[in-house]
Amino acid sequence: MESRKIKDVEKVLRDRAAESVLLVCGNSFRQQGLYGRIKEAAEKAGARMTEFSDFERNPKYESVVKGVRIFLEQRCDFIIAAGGGSAMDVAKCIKLFWNMDQHQSFLGQEIVENDTPLLAIPTTAGTGSEATRFAVIYDQGNKQSVGHRSCIPEYVILEPALLKTLPEYQRKATMLDALCHALESYWAVNSTKESRVYAAKAVQEVFRHHKAYLENKPEGNEGMLLAAYTAGQAINLTQTTAGHAMCYKLTTLYGLAHGHAAALCVETLWPYMTEHMEDCHDPRGEEYLQEMFQELAQVMGCMTTAEAVEKYREFLKGLALPSPVLKEEKELELLKRSVNPERLKNNPVRLTEETLEGLYRLILKMNAESGRGAFLFPGVK
Repeated sequence: MESRKIKDVEKVLRDRAAESVLLVCGNSFRQQGLYGRIKEAAEKAGARMTEFSDFERNPKYESVVKGVRIFLEQRCDFIIAAGGGSAMDVAKCIKLFWNMDQHQSFLGQEIVENDTPLLAIPTTAGTGSEATRFAVIYDQGNKQSVGHRSCIPEYVILEPALLKTLPEYQRKATMLDALCHALESYWAVNSTKESRVYAAKAVQEVFRHHKAYLENKPEGNEGMLLAAYTAGQAINLTQTTAGHAMCYKLTTLYGLAHGHAAALCVETLWPYMTEHMEDCHDPRGEEYLQEMFQELAQVMGCMTTAEAVEKYREFLKGLALPSPVLKEEKELELLKRSVNPERLKNNPVRLTEETLEGLYRLILKMNAESGRGAFLFPGVK
């Protein structure tokens, strides 16, 4: 992956002899001043540009099929993804699917690498999708994870100006997504020395730049983009753990943003793991876990693991985010059933169904009793 600036787009297109560019972007990106600069760069490079925005916040397989059809009809040879995680996911899938058999479902076919360049321009600082080999789409309501190293963007543009118009809640939630990516990657069973270097850097960047970022200062936006990108590099190597596995149903049941839900899960998961290391699931053993959590505390500038957990809790509390509350017991059953057991294999401490229920109860009880102002989100019945 090469990090570039907007001014480099024309050169990249020329260097790759691009003739037909597919711009995959959300509708809001058209309101950005950089949208016009990308169009101008394509024109100067002598490339036609076709736009594709017909996809959902949680992209459907059918929408990706439309994008593939347009890519082929326009004989595109270069893809630009500009937006949040949805635009990135759609662009990655178009790149992976366009050279497959068009007469059967792409999801059941083997991925064959192709050399179509992909340039990513994230408009939020959170998903880290610009650095990963993963994409998520939905087929008939079911989440489908697509992954292959060839869909890692070849070029990335981190432009702080794109974060200026982020709403406050989205700004906070995406920052938390980046932080949870880094924390979960650090303690993942799949972690390596290399991944922990990326994860540690991302954690430190979040804490270093969060104040300026929340104040919407250019240096803060730039720092958070780097944090999200680096956290993406970390989870590209390790994937996430139980924090993310537990958060998905919280988003749909209570209307939470993804990063917000993940942060609530990590808030209860982290101390539970440090108190139950005898249930170690990492083949490196319990002693390794103790050392790893201590190292993570030092990354956060703390002397002990307990201090690091408390620092995280205070950080989350300081964001003053609204919180979900449990209304009915049946919600706990829905939450438990939503957790994919396969995703838990990357968690360093074993979690049973009983443990998951206890953690969910704690998440919802903590929020009801915390100073974060518990309330039911609009639309929750």
